[in-house]
Amino acid sequence: MIRVNIHEAKTHLSRYLSMIRKGETIVLCKRNQPIAEIRPLQSRRGQKRPVGLAKGQFAIPKEFFEPLPEELVQAFQDEAH
Repeated sequence: MIRVNIHEAKTHLSRYLSMIRKGETIVLCKRNQPIAEIRPLQSRRGQKRPVGLAKGQFAIPKEFFEPLPEELVQAFQDEAH
């Protein structure tokens, strides 16, 4: 953990951001009194999330696949014109 005063952090921001990116934590101080901690965010996944993780978590009811009522279809067609 590195302690840095505000002026030093502003002057060498790129350098400190590079250190943070490598995993370092910086304590930002004002007149040598700690006021904030700057640390790296957790890295994002390098891989895509696999498909099918929610399998079995929910079910689509049979009614979902039935045709819509004619008055509802007509309402959508009226709105489109």
